[in-house]
Amino acid sequence: MEFEEAHREFIDAHLNCRNGERRGRLARGHKFAEILFLQNVWWPLFESLEHLQPEYEVYDWNRKSQFLDFAYLPPNGGRFGIECDGFQTHVRDMDRERFSYALNRDTFLTGMGWKMLHFPFDDIQQRPEVCRMLLQLTLAPYLARRTATVDLLPEEKEILRFAWQLGRPVRPKDVTEQFRINPRTVYKRLSSLCGKGILLPVHKGGSVRYYELKPMHPDQIW
Repeated sequence: MEFEEAHREFIDAHLNCRNGERRGRLARGHKFAEILFLQNVWWPLFESLEHLQPEYEVYDWNRKSQFLDFAYLPPNGGRFGIECDGFQTHVRDMDRERFSYALNRDTFLTGMGWKMLHFPFDDIQQRPEVCRMLLQLTLAPYLARRTATVDLLPEEKEILRFAWQLGRPVRPKDVTEQFRINPRTVYKRLSSLCGKGILLPVHKGGSVRYYELKPMHPDQIW
């Protein structure tokens, strides 16, 4: 399924199951920045919008209603709040009271078990690869936890964590230098990860130049 179709079904499904202000907030609040985040950052990594909640309602310490741009709520636990922050609305036009409240709200939600992730709109639009790298880095411990069920060897898990944290395609040379192991062993372990459907080899000039992490469905994180 292409992104446009998946996004249309995603929004329609959430509109149909909401009413009142929660529905109105979704209709008003899910705009260009949020759509661009899904298209440029989330979709290229996971190719799925499952377990994401757009314009998700939360409450502060005074039971005041607030809405996150997205909540990611995987079925086996964990709560991630995702915000797409524009400079004008979140910095330039913010007074001291609103600034203090924004910081206190994030601290409160962190205390309530949320992991809050903020992405600048300029990066979402112009440098989405930075956002994807940071998102992968944040989720890396949970990705590593899930891949234990794919029957990975301890050495393969370490290479996989390194690849997630690297934020770009991994080269055999990177692994050799990071773990100080010989190239033949590196090739064997990278080939094994390819065989298990986690890495994808990219060939150039008849040989493998580097390896890319394959897009992962959000369920695979847990």
